[in-house]
Amino acid sequence: MKIRRDKLKKLVADAGVSVAELASAVERTGLSGDRAESAVRNWMAGSDHPRCKSSDIERLAERLGCPVSEIAVFTSSVSYARGSTRKARLVADLVRGRPVDEALNMLTFSTKRAAVNIKKALTAAIADADQADADVTALYVSQSHVDEGPVMKRFRPKDRGRAHAILKQTSHITIGVEERA
Repeated sequence: MKIRRDKLKKLVADAGVSVAELASAVERTGLSGDRAESAVRNWMAGSDHPRCKSSDIERLAERLGCPVSEIAVFTSSVSYARGSTRKARLVADLVRGRPVDEALNMLTFSTKRAAVNIKKALTAAIADADQADADVTALYVSQSHVDEGPVMKRFRPKDRGRAHAILKQTSHITIGVEERA
């Protein structure tokens, strides 16, 4: 779960809540006083340092008087997925911006190998949203990106004592869903 800075800034302005009040709401072990105020300012600016936990987002939503789904993006990722990044990006681009039921349907019937891992990440993100009492019928895929993972290097013996390299690529798949306004 990540925080949507644009929505957070808008809700803070509408509610007339100060940064100090929000900081007192999110205080916890390791995040108190000036560090809490600095964290809230960073989250409002778009930085995720220190890492915004789901409990912090719940406390912020409670203090602002809004549901968690209004200020959160529910993300899930599959790391070290076997397969080329370039091929996985084709499928990730296919589902971006679509409603989750349509995206799941597309991934179920896709012939691409990467569709299995993207569907796994999508169902996990939907489950996170459902756990936070978001309206599952109003969810859409807000972000989907595929980053390169480490490459496993193998060698194939060839004639006359030579060896040809075989590069087995991996990728990190990240899918985010949020509730449509």
